[in-house]
Amino acid sequence: MDDTQNSTVKPGSSALLDGWLTRQQLAVEIGVSTDTLQRWETRRAGPPCLRIGRRVYYRADAFRDWLVSRERALATRASRQGARR
Repeated sequence: MDDTQNSTVKPGSSALLDGWLTRQQLAVEIGVSTDTLQRWETRRAGPPCLRIGRRVYYRADAFRDWLVSRERALATRASRQGARR
């Protein structure tokens, strides 16, 4: 028996896509609609994504990095506004 038969990969999932989320999965995870994610992509304001055919994938680590960059941008903007007052 070869090792591929002992795999714990669930049907419909792929070890190749470990660490990647579909648009639907990410939307559920962060509590926004898929339309919002699509709008962010169109405006180039959202997290980086990858298109494969009609499917859109988000790398979980890249999404976390995007969140941190947004947090930093908001903190920088708030400190600049505080300095102007």
